[in-house]
Amino acid sequence: MLAAFAGMLALASSQGICRFVYTPILPAMAAGLGLGPSTAGLIASANFLGYLSGAIAAMAKRLPGGRRAWFVGSLCVSALSTAAMGVASGLPAYLALRFAGGASGAFVLVLATAAVLETLAEAGRSRLGALHYAGVGVGIVLSALIVAMLEASGAGWRTLWIVAGLIALVLVQLPARVLRWRAPVAGAAAQAAPMHRGVLPLTFCQFLYGAGYAVTATFLIAMVRSAPATRAVEPLIWTVVGLAAAPSLLLWLWVSARIGPRRAYAAAALLEAAGVLMAGGWPTPAGLLAGAALLGGTFMGLTALSFAVARELGPGAQERQIAILTTGFSVGQALGPLLGGALAEASGSFWSASALAAAALLLAAVLILATRPRSAVT
Repeated sequence: MLAAFAGMLALASSQGICRFVYTPILPAMAAGLGLGPSTAGLIASANFLGYLSGAIAAMAKRLPGGRRAWFVGSLCVSALSTAAMGVASGLPAYLALRFAGGASGAFVLVLATAAVLETLAEAGRSRLGALHYAGVGVGIVLSALIVAMLEASGAGWRTLWIVAGLIALVLVQLPARVLRWRAPVAGAAAQAAPMHRGVLPLTFCQFLYGAGYAVTATFLIAMVRSAPATRAVEPLIWTVVGLAAAPSLLLWLWVSARIGPRRAYAAAALLEAAGVLMAGGWPTPAGLLAGAALLGGTFMGLTALSFAVARELGPGAQERQIAILTTGFSVGQALGPLLGGALAEASGSFWSASALAAAALLLAAVLILATRPRSAVT
C-alpha cells in the first residue's frame, strides 16, 4: 500500500503537475510574453522531445550510480525545472527547461512504475497499481486548482510556474524514501527472462495512441477558445480531465480482469477516439466536456493496460519493456501535435486534426487485437 501511494505522489509531481501544468498556464504565459501559436507549440514540443530522450535513456540495462539515485534526481530536476520557468527569460531557456522536465519525467515514470508494480506483484496486491497510476489525474486536478486559485488572486504567469514547481518538490519526499529496486541480475539468470518480440507491435500501438491522444491534449484549450459559446467552460475543462483520470484505473483494471488487457486496451482506444471526435467536431460545452471526460478517463488506462500486456509476455526485462513502450508513445506524442497543428492551420478548424487522431486510435484498437505474442529476444 505504501509503495503504491509513493508511486502516486511521484506521478502526481512529475507527470500531473510538472508535465501537464503547461496547458493551464499557457494562456496567461502567451498573453504576458506575446507568444504566438507556433512558439507555444515549439515549447510544448521541447517537452515531448525531452520525454522521448528520457524514455530512450531509461532503456539502459544499468544506470551509473543506481536506479534510486536516478529516480530521486529525476524527481528533483522535474520539479526544479518547472519552478525555474517562472524566473527564466528567453525562448532558449524555456526550451531547455521544458526539455529537461520532459526527460526527467520519463525517467520517473519508467523507474517508479517498474518499482511499484514489482513490489505489488511480490505482495500479491497488484490491483493497488491503480493507486499508483491515479497520481497523474491527482496531479492534473491539483495543478488546475493551483492555477485557478492563483489567477483569481491576481498572480502572474511567473508565479504560477514557481508555485507549481515548489508544490511538486514537496511531493517527492515520500517517494524518494520508500521506493526501492532490485539489483540487476547478472549472467545466466538474466537470460532466463528475456524481452519478447511481442513488445514491438505493442510499441507501435503505443505510437498510434500517443499521436491520437496528444492532438486533443495539446489543443483542448484552443478548441475551447475557438468558439465564444464554449469559453464559459474553460475553467472546468482541465479539471474534468484530471477528475476523470484519477479513478479511471480502477475501472480499467476491473474491465481487464474480465475480458483481458488486450480487449480492455482496444475498448479504451475506441472510447478515446470517440472523445477526440467530440472535442474536435462538436464545438459546444457538452461536446468539449464529454471529450475532456473521455480523454481523462482513458489516457492513463491505455498506458497501464499496455504495461499489463507487456507483463503477460513474460516476467523479465520489465524496465526495458516499459521504457520501449514509453519511447513509442513519446514519438507519437511528439509527431501528433505537429501534424495536427498543421492540419488545423490549413483547414481553419480542429476537425481534420481530430479525425486523423481518432483514426490513429481506431487503428491501435484493431492492431492490439490482431497481434499476439511471439518468441522472445534478449
